[in-house]
Amino acid sequence: SGLQACLNQAVNQSFNRITIDGDTSTNDACILVATGQGEVTIDNIDHVAFAPFYEAVTEICLQLAKAIVRDGEGATKFMTISVEQGISEQECLDVAYTIAHSPLVKTAFFASDANWGRILAAVGRAGVDNLDIQAVQIYLDKLCIVQNGGVAESYTEEQGQAVMRKEEILVRVLLGERGNHQAMVYTCDLSHDYVRINAEYRT
Repeated sequence: SGLQACLNQAVNQSFNRITIDGDTSTNDACILVATGQGEVTIDNIDHVAFAPFYEAVTEICLQLAKAIVRDGEGATKFMTISVEQGISEQECLDVAYTIAHSPLVKTAFFASDANWGRILAAVGRAGVDNLDIQAVQIYLDKLCIVQNGGVAESYTEEQGQAVMRKEEILVRVLLGERGNHQAMVYTCDLSHDYVRINAEYRT
């Protein structure tokens, strides 16, 4: 149905783009119910009101998904991992999730440590075919930290520290003009409290 198609697309851009630690739960579910109580009846995807309805549902789902990340066990940082210039969306997602799932990357963010090597290493092991590491650029917000296969020439530790102290950080990875696809994943850091909360889960 049109409602199911709307939900599928919205979830794919929201709840299916978040990760705390890479694990999933059999209890996770997302349900959208049409009560029929509204003044407008959208009975197909060609209805004039379908597009704004879809956009509204997607925005609500995205806000709720981000709230889940912010409420992650022991989370102190909210990170958006944006991967661009990929041959396909899947390629961009592979890189984004490799970064987001890396314990070394996540603990570096908890420590407010701009450890560019950990992020670049995650990009390198993401399984991208024929990736030219020399062409990869990595930014923390607007600060370039990696280019030409290593630390950016203009980068300073003071600049990196200033960005890493923020509670919300954009990690932007440019794969080097491989294509026009991009993808975003939302995640959080890995803290002392994450270990404590999950270690004491059944006690």
